[in-house]
Parts: sequence; C-alpha cells; structure tokens
Amino acid sequence: MTSSIPPLPLRDELFLLGHDDDTGQPHIHRQALALGLAGAVLIDLFLAGRIALDTTDDTPSGEEQHLWLHLDRPVGDLIADSALASIRYAHPTPPLRGWLRGFADDLYDRTRAGLHAGGILRHDVRRRLGGLARTDRYLPADLKWPVVARARLHYIAAGRDQPDNHTAALGGLVATLGLTNHLYLADDIAALTVQLRTIAAQHHRQVRDITAAVDAAVGDLATAAYR
Repeated sequence: MTSSIPPLPLRDELFLLGHDDDTGQPHIHRQALALGLAGAVLIDLFLAGRIALDTTDDTPSGEEQHLWLHLDRPVGDLIADSALASIRYAHPTPPLRGWLRGFADDLYDRTRAGLHAGGILRHDVRRRLGGLARTDRYLPADLKWPVVARARLHYIAAGRDQPDNHTAALGGLVATLGLTNHLYLADDIAALTVQLRTIAAQHHRQVRDITAAVDAAVGDLATAAYR
C-alpha cells in the first residue's frame, strides 16, 4: 500500500499534478487542463454510480456519445453536484464532448478555489520592482498531497500495487494530457506513458471513453489555436 491517506477527488489530484509544486505554474495550457478536470469530474460521477454513457458493445468507436443520469442523488461535493444538475436539466441529453467543453469553462478557477478553501492550496503573493509588480500563486499547503498522488501512479506503473479504478483513471488522464514527464517517476517518459495508458485501458470502458473525449476536446482546442 502506498499510503493510508484517502485520495482526493480525481479532479483535485489532477489539478495538483498539473502544476509545479514550487512555483504554482501550470505545466500545460489552463484550458487543456480544465478539459481534463471536467473529464475527471465525470469519471468520479461514473465510479460513484451517478452517471452513465449511452455506450454499448455495438457502439462504433469515435461516435459521439451522450450522458444520462443513472442515479439522481447528490454526492455532497459542490462541483460534482453542479455537474449532476447540468446533466439533469439538459434537454436533450448532452453530448459528451460538448458537455466537457461547456463544464470546463470556469472549472479551473472553481477547482483552485475549492482546494484553497479546503486548505490543500495556500495563497502566496510575490512582489517585485519595489512592490509595483505582484504575482499571485497557489501552492500546496502540504506536499503530501501531490507526493501521494505521484506515489500511487509510481506503484501501479512499477507493478507494486494493483491499480484501483481511481488511480487507473488518474494515470489515463495524466498520460492523455501530456503530464507524464512532470511526475518525476522515470527516465523513460515514453515507456511510462504507455504503461499508464495500458493500465487505464484495462478498466471500465466508459472511463476510457471519457478520457478519449478529453483527448479529442484538447485536440480541438489545439487546432483552433493554430487557425
């Protein structure tokens, strides 16, 4: 076992791994990370039995899927419950990739605010040029949170722990967003990325579909940026 500390919500661990521990700077574009956070919210809701995709064994790969409520009951988490509400009141049922783009809109700031309110992040202000220039940073209040998340990924990649659904999904999102080289777990980043993708592929198909939709939405973002 890597730790007795229970994992944070998937989006919170992804947020922490998506930033430099020392500077608070994101490793990737904020919008791309926000799409990953939205996918993480959906995966947590799926694993909690609250939502499902209209996926069957006959669903062609790449076909747009839709979200629906499996169990319309709150989970007691502000962001997760707002996601449930957005699906509940959407008519018709929202397409997966479109929902990710819409829900990701302000999710970066909301996730950071929740981590700060929960004492996971601390607000730090740096002043330069005699106090004329100010930089606001959000840093881990205790490095145990990102360290434990990295340790879980290290242990499953090394075959020292059996991957649970949460950690497998985290590894899949990390690999998809290109964050593997910021885990500081291996010299061979390409091999580690393949390992994490392979582990994630062995778990729920719906989790794989959500991760693939994140990948596609990030690709759309990159395409739009180059136009």
